[in-house]
Amino acid sequence: MSIHEECGVFGVYSQRQEDVASLAYYGLYSLQHRGQEGCGIVVNDDGVFDGNKGLGLVSEVFTLSALKQFPRGNMAVAHVRYGTTGGSNLANCQPIHLKGKLALAHNGNLSNALQLRRELELSGAIFHTTSDTETIAYVITRERITAPSIQAAVSRAVDRLEGAFSLVMMSSTKLIAVRDPHGFRPLCYGKRKDGTYIVASESCALHAVGAEFQRDILPGEILTFDRDGIHSDTSHCGIAPKKMCIFEYIYFARTDSVIDNLSVYQARFNMGVKL
Repeated sequence: MSIHEECGVFGVYSQRQEDVASLAYYGLYSLQHRGQEGCGIVVNDDGVFDGNKGLGLVSEVFTLSALKQFPRGNMAVAHVRYGTTGGSNLANCQPIHLKGKLALAHNGNLSNALQLRRELELSGAIFHTTSDTETIAYVITRERITAPSIQAAVSRAVDRLEGAFSLVMMSSTKLIAVRDPHGFRPLCYGKRKDGTYIVASESCALHAVGAEFQRDILPGEILTFDRDGIHSDTSHCGIAPKKMCIFEYIYFARTDSVIDNLSVYQARFNMGVKL
């Protein structure tokens, strides 16, 4: 059996405008072992989203010239993909970017994705991909219509989602990280010395961008980063038994060689050498 069960998610939140696309690139490069079918980055420049994604390795999709096309911003979400639900094509690459100012990256697989998709289609939703990630994005968007905040909409959406999902998403002003109540997939966050927060599937991605590991996000926790700091919603914690995927222990152990190889790419990027 080939391993196609994991993806890598990465998020950046900064209080100032900076080159968040490059941070996302280095984070994705360190997570490349989690997905080699495709990758994507979406940058938030003061509420204006700019994204790019493609099939192939991170270094192939995001060359130096491609990275230079991104604006500076204070937030970014990024993803490396192994397909679980949906085919291996460009449309299914993530992050999913909706016009309603939501960009979402997902690691996992929903067990009730088909049921939710049918309900959404019957209510008028038009899907552009075959990925269950778009289903999650639509559920959150629908809940946001009546919810008082994006955090409340995400909390309501978690009640409807079944299966494995570690999410990193951003609205115009907030970065939100979510881990399913079982904790099937890993998710953690760290902090750089300049105050920038990083969310990632594995701690190796934190180290790759100079962030210090803070802690794992709890199963069921919704963690929000905004101008007022960090806000934790643990209302979904402790409602389901913990069931972390065994593949995380066998195939995805962090090695120092990942960081050593990444340092070479960072040096080449700083010198303007094609990646």
